[in-house]
Amino acid sequence: MRKFRKVLDGLTTSSPASTLGSPSCGSGAGTPTAAPTPKEIDVQETLLSENFQLCKTVRHGFPNQPTALAFDPVQKLLAIGSRSGGVRILGRPGVDCYCQHDSGAAVLQLQFLINEGALVTACADDTLHLWNLRQRRPAILHSLKFNRERITFCHLPFQSKWLYVGTERGNTHIVNIESFILSGYVIMWNKAIELATKTHPGPVVHLSDSPKDEGKLLIGFESGTIVQWDLRGKKADFRIYYDEAIHSASWHHEGKQFMCSHSDGSLTLWNLRNTTKPFQVTFPHGKIQKDGRKESCKPILKVEYKTTRNSEPFVIFSGGLSYDKAGRRPTLTIMHGKAITVLEMDYPIVEFMALCETPYINEVQEPYAVVVLLEKDLIVVDLTQTSFPVFENPYPMDIHESPVTCTAYFADCPPDIIPILYSIGAKHKKTGYSHKEWPISGGTWTLGSLTYPEIIITGHADGTIKFWDASAITLQMLYKLKTSKVFEKPKPGESRAAELGEEDPFAVQMVSWCPQSRMFCVVGISAHIILYHFSKHEANTQIESLEVHLQCESEDVISPSENENDPCFSESGSHSPQAHHQQSVSPVSGTPEVNKHSIPWLKVKDRMVRVPPGYQAELVIQLQWIDGEPPQQITSLDMNSAYGLLAFGNCNGLAVVDYLQKTVLLCMSTLDLYGAADPYQRLTRSPRRHRQSTSEFCMRGLSNFYSDSKKRIRTSYQSLTELSDNQQSIDMERSKSPTSDHVNGHCTSPTSQPCSAGKPRAQMGPEGPRLTRRGPGRPPFRKAQSAACMEISLPVSHTEGYASRRAMLQQLHGVTMYSHDEHHTTAPYCWSEKATESRENSFSRSRSSSVSSIDRDTKEAITTLQFGESYGRKSDAITTPCLWVGTSLGIVLVIPVSIPTDQEERMEEPVTFGPSGAVLMLKGSVLRVGFLDCSGTLIQSPYEVWRDINAAEDPDRPRKRKLVHFSPSSSQESYADGHLAVVCSERQAKVFLMPSQSCLFVHNITESSFVLRADVVSVCNSVCLACFCANGHVMTLSLPSLRPLMDVNYLPLTDMRIARTFCFTNGGQALYLSSPTEIQRITYSQEMCDNLQEMLGELFTPIETPEVQNRGFLKGFFGGNAATFDREELFGEAAAGKASRSLAQHIPGQAGMEGMKVAAGGVVGELARARIALDERGQRLGELEERTALMMTSAESFSKHAHEVMLKCKDKKWYQF
Repeated sequence: MRKFRKVLDGLTTSSPASTLGSPSCGSGAGTPTAAPTPKEIDVQETLLSENFQLCKTVRHGFPNQPTALAFDPVQKLLAIGSRSGGVRILGRPGVDCYCQHDSGAAVLQLQFLINEGALVTACADDTLHLWNLRQRRPAILHSLKFNRERITFCHLPFQSKWLYVGTERGNTHIVNIESFILSGYVIMWNKAIELATKTHPGPVVHLSDSPKDEGKLLIGFESGTIVQWDLRGKKADFRIYYDEAIHSASWHHEGKQFMCSHSDGSLTLWNLRNTTKPFQVTFPHGKIQKDGRKESCKPILKVEYKTTRNSEPFVIFSGGLSYDKAGRRPTLTIMHGKAITVLEMDYPIVEFMALCETPYINEVQEPYAVVVLLEKDLIVVDLTQTSFPVFENPYPMDIHESPVTCTAYFADCPPDIIPILYSIGAKHKKTGYSHKEWPISGGTWTLGSLTYPEIIITGHADGTIKFWDASAITLQMLYKLKTSKVFEKPKPGESRAAELGEEDPFAVQMVSWCPQSRMFCVVGISAHIILYHFSKHEANTQIESLEVHLQCESEDVISPSENENDPCFSESGSHSPQAHHQQSVSPVSGTPEVNKHSIPWLKVKDRMVRVPPGYQAELVIQLQWIDGEPPQQITSLDMNSAYGLLAFGNCNGLAVVDYLQKTVLLCMSTLDLYGAADPYQRLTRSPRRHRQSTSEFCMRGLSNFYSDSKKRIRTSYQSLTELSDNQQSIDMERSKSPTSDHVNGHCTSPTSQPCSAGKPRAQMGPEGPRLTRRGPGRPPFRKAQSAACMEISLPVSHTEGYASRRAMLQQLHGVTMYSHDEHHTTAPYCWSEKATESRENSFSRSRSSSVSSIDRDTKEAITTLQFGESYGRKSDAITTPCLWVGTSLGIVLVIPVSIPTDQEERMEEPVTFGPSGAVLMLKGSVLRVGFLDCSGTLIQSPYEVWRDINAAEDPDRPRKRKLVHFSPSSSQESYADGHLAVVCSERQAKVFLMPSQSCLFVHNITESSFVLRADVVSVCNSVCLACFCANGHVMTLSLPSLRPLMDVNYLPLTDMRIARTFCFTNGGQALYLSSPTEIQRITYSQEMCDNLQEMLGELFTPIETPEVQNRGFLKGFFGGNAATFDREELFGEAAAGKASRSLAQHIPGQAGMEGMKVAAGGVVGELARARIALDERGQRLGELEERTALMMTSAESFSKHAHEVMLKCKDKKWYQF
């Protein structure tokens, strides 16, 4: 211990980082020479590169932009294809598999090989793929690429290995499923139609074999032509020419009739005895008008004709409504006898499919349910009940019910929190579902060995919060919280939301949750914060509210040249939080006179409200409007239940609220936080003409000016950025990396208004009026979009703008901030905001203001906040409560907090803050702060043990606050050893030793990109720093030595959705929103990758195929059922020959399960095994060579002896032997 103390003493004297505010420590990478090695500070790092491997685990949610649907009636599996080339295979809860085509082409059609454990996909790039489902992670076995024709329809008969493929040219090809080779048998379109027909029949839209005879193939062409093709005779049995285009066809199970749906909204029923005209024509939704004509109807896109034993057949179709009413919802119509039921859907219908008891098409179908695939939902309708109720969906298909705006991931939660949330959430579930079990029940799934409580929290654009149980790689909704219930419903014309056209004023921007104390904090896009406590009991309560003035701007400061005698500049260090509190904070009901321009965005309910069990609002904090201008977005938040404090900041400053006493303790600008320790010199501005009192907006700390050299740099920089049409500046911008600039902050706001500092001033003198922040009618906030609404499109020319981290910041975090960095580019990204309905790629410039000068962009935002037990000053001997503040300039401030320890004093005595005793510096905006003790163990933040404040109190045992603290060490002697602080910024990670503030380790994470997310997480009973960069790299660094352990180029940042929703958690897991409707979970732990196969569900289970029903002698005799149809004899190479090689190209698929295991096993282990095998083989070859030599020697000896015997006996007679 003495040696250790000597090392620390040496650090305090020799480390370059020990000087207050010295930036020398942050300039170089690697380890400072004066810092001790991990061995000297006695930290045993156990993590190695072998402990990390990155792989996807599971995907939750509704498949984005679905296109196709398939069902296996024996295995009870459902497959959904999407436009991005993804395939989701669903079974019983827990069986959920995601597959992705490498090409990314849209999936046009899916066909199960029923009860075979295989799936055929037809994609938009005219490729067929065969997937093997007999493994937990399906793989492609074969692919067939069509070169000269486009695929439009596929059909695979039950228990057949020949797949019929219809094309855009009207031809029908046949593919062998086993070998994935094209047969020479082709049904050409000109042979299918009559020779006298002069027009092309159009693409093939339907293929099906006759239930009566498998040798008959029904071919439907888009133009209205229907042909039944005799496969044996290679001729057409009949041809039907109908006036209306055909969309689909469906057989009666006896094979004597079939039904077609048409583009005019009609259904035609055809009888094979007479195909000259339809047996029946119906317009299910077409009414007869006064003039006797039928009103025009929308096309019926699909029809299914299903029979039952004991009742009338079902006719189920989508579409067909009349055009008379605009804006009618999409419908699914179920006709059962004379009863017609119309089911209205919330979204357009993509596909539907009736689920039947039997897989045989020539048996009574007995449909029991209908799966309806909508654009944004999956519905299963129960057909066995007359009211047609819907099954309760066990999958998390409603993540996108309102667009997701933020996410949070918590692993290893307290085990009691999930049952409690579930029990409360179950009381508010919808009713009216079918009482039968979910019909999609295929596969098997069991709990794996690596299971622990996990919770995912999603925030949404409508202000709702959803808690999800994410344990054991499943996802189930636990509890739903509506934050909008805290506020009054705005009356027409009275609210700012209505006045300014804001559609999503309650959108959730970020959340903070303490699972131990169950305190929950929500930040909204309207610059409001809601604090919730958890209770099992309902209560009548009044929600308290605070208004905070956090609009400190350097534009509002009078320059010293004009006000040299202003007292607010002479006392730069004498800031009083209490005095500032009186000026900048006013409770809602505090003052009778309320300025109209300072009314908050939303009005909190000021009456007693009855709140149900669960999360109950305790306090609402709102930022004030100033002069009719909206407050800036909140960029950082932290809450600590043990301290009873809540801190938040934006690009203007920092505020700290005592939520126990419901008071504001601290509210000041970022510049005021430094006091005399400001490491930067700042440029003042000209005063505003229309302004409030000078003392209210006074900025202390602006008395220092830039040196002449810095002014010259700024001037040259301004000239460079303003002359954007200069070819030299264009070339310079082109030469920079698109990701070489910088995103500041740690906020996840998708919609915001940039700071006014980024706005250019009006072209007039100082006496002119002030330029307003927004134009006429422009809302202060954009509509809250989901985490998937924005995409970065890197510019292709200088006319579309240049890639810039600062412009990216303005979209990602909603604030304009200045970053202390080596390089700056000023032109913003070119953004594309996708509407949910529009599929066009319309590109537009960022709505945030372009930055033309650093002088106009000197906002320093609060980007991260962290409460914890630490040392506020170098001279501190013991830890005290501290608030660590990180800014967009790469500065970290440590503010000590004095909190009364006694419970009664805590509720009465004020909490005080000391001056900042530590200023640490890094490159780029600070993202994360974490604490370790000197043995390398993670120090958790202190918390209060949860207590139900609404429960009946025992008078004999009054409830007291029970606090849990995690100190760096338990003994008083070890307090002097301090602890380690891990600080990560966009470019750099540093480990500081507290209280000496010495920089022990430095690592430059990236030079060409920037870090978006960083967190100190526990993996494999140790701790590491996990980072996600904008260039798609996921990295882990050891702690405290910051040694790189993993660097994987996983996911290039292509849209803002990933940047805003990516989050790490303990156990080596992370997640992000992979699409507007899906959450992708990944792991970077080798242990979890090894156990992933055990955790995933089995898709295929061995099930005997149902036997064919006994049709009876008379029905079989008179039914005219043909003899067994041998497709192999007809389509095989011997009879049909080989297809043209230029028509389609066979592509071998990936290896099976064994190959995937080898790939997952790691390269090192495989090389070692291969080396051992080679050694063994060489040894065996050596032994074989020795044996061969011995045999050759023996053979030569035998030959010699035989020759001698022959010579000896050559001249002897027989009687001489």
